[in-house]
Amino acid sequence: MKTIIEPFRIKSVEPIRLTTREERQQHLAATGYNLFGLPSEAVLIDLLTDSGTGAMSSLQWAAVMRGDESYAGSPSFYRFEAAVKNLMPFKHVIPTHQGRAAEAILFSIFGGAGRRIPSNTHFDTTRGNIEASGAIGDDLVIAEGKDPRSEHPFKGDMDLERLEAYLQQHAAEVPLVMITITNNAGGGQPVSLANIRAVAELAHRHGKPFVIDGCRFAENAWFIKSREPGQGGRSIEDIVRDCFSVADGMTMSAKKDAFGNIGGWLALNDDGLAEQARQHLIRTEGFPTYGGLAGRDLDALAQGLAEIVDEDYLRYRIRTNAYIVERLDAMGIPVVKPAGGHAVFVDARAWLSHIAPLQYPGQALAVALYETGGIRSCEIGTVMFGRQPDGSEKPAAMDLVRLAFPRRTYTQSHADYVVEVFEEVAVAKDRLAGYRIVSEPKLMRHFTCRFEKLGA
Repeated sequence: MKTIIEPFRIKSVEPIRLTTREERQQHLAATGYNLFGLPSEAVLIDLLTDSGTGAMSSLQWAAVMRGDESYAGSPSFYRFEAAVKNLMPFKHVIPTHQGRAAEAILFSIFGGAGRRIPSNTHFDTTRGNIEASGAIGDDLVIAEGKDPRSEHPFKGDMDLERLEAYLQQHAAEVPLVMITITNNAGGGQPVSLANIRAVAELAHRHGKPFVIDGCRFAENAWFIKSREPGQGGRSIEDIVRDCFSVADGMTMSAKKDAFGNIGGWLALNDDGLAEQARQHLIRTEGFPTYGGLAGRDLDALAQGLAEIVDEDYLRYRIRTNAYIVERLDAMGIPVVKPAGGHAVFVDARAWLSHIAPLQYPGQALAVALYETGGIRSCEIGTVMFGRQPDGSEKPAAMDLVRLAFPRRTYTQSHADYVVEVFEEVAVAKDRLAGYRIVSEPKLMRHFTCRFEKLGA
């Protein structure tokens, strides 16, 4: 059959309501045109993030009832630990309440003033935690990863020549090397197994630990299986194990590829580093066998890890985004190609070329999508990444709008509605205005800053 169906049945539903344009305009004005400030009841289709917003399975809900809430030594932790180690062969698994908490612990050990941490592309919370420690995060993705129209199959790959030169130039400043799979800030683009292995080899040759931000590891493994020569006959589980077997540690938001509504972990091989991490965990998150999570959450994540590597699910998941990319591309809307794993990324800078990068074309498009059809999306561009450590501002490498699809939540008709909203926005796109920021915090400003529409 050529039709790829949703490989699940729906057991429970939540009603959603289409607001009027006037209502949406009022909400936008009240939040300073920041979509993070919208009440979720005022959103029809919420594509702000795929983090923690998906639907849990019936088996995950059953696992919730098995959760043991003992403060220390809960069997829920040991089931969770075993599920992680089944896919990621690390010696120490340290639960946290979500991925950014794992990052905060990692950079409390490896960060600090005068240090530099390379990756393909650091995402917002990673960069925020690096900068909060006093360190600098540097992005070394391949050139194709900055070209939305490039059809390179692994646009999340790290530039090995640049990494080699970087490690030679900053040898004393670099405490570790990171890579993010998939590369969220670059359009949800995958990293090849060959590149993961090569980056690990380079890091180790220079005496640096290699750490993977593994939030979307299963989606990345699917791309390896479907695109990388020699990998097509392998299971997703085996590919995942190969990816992490060359790493010294990982950070993880279990709100992505573990089907969790909450949760994360930091995994390490080094005994001394793990002990430092656990002491930090006890001080900020909780005892090492719960790490800020309830036992029921740990059991739900253990079950989610068993489900995320299902190939029927991954085929449907990846195809959902590819379908929308194909529809938008056929309409002449510039999109990041090939389609990423968890989201559709629209090149707002190219589509709204009349809006200068420092007037935030991505924000202008995101606001228009909500005002027109009640769709909440997320700017991934100069608002998120434009402010420099010294307080100055420059355009980000790309100005994208991300439409991140929650897992097992929306259906084909929702996807078709999203396309129809773009059709309506396209009619008026040349009349859209840019924005300026009128208030912002020092770190990760995109979450809480407020905007003013130019020319209003």
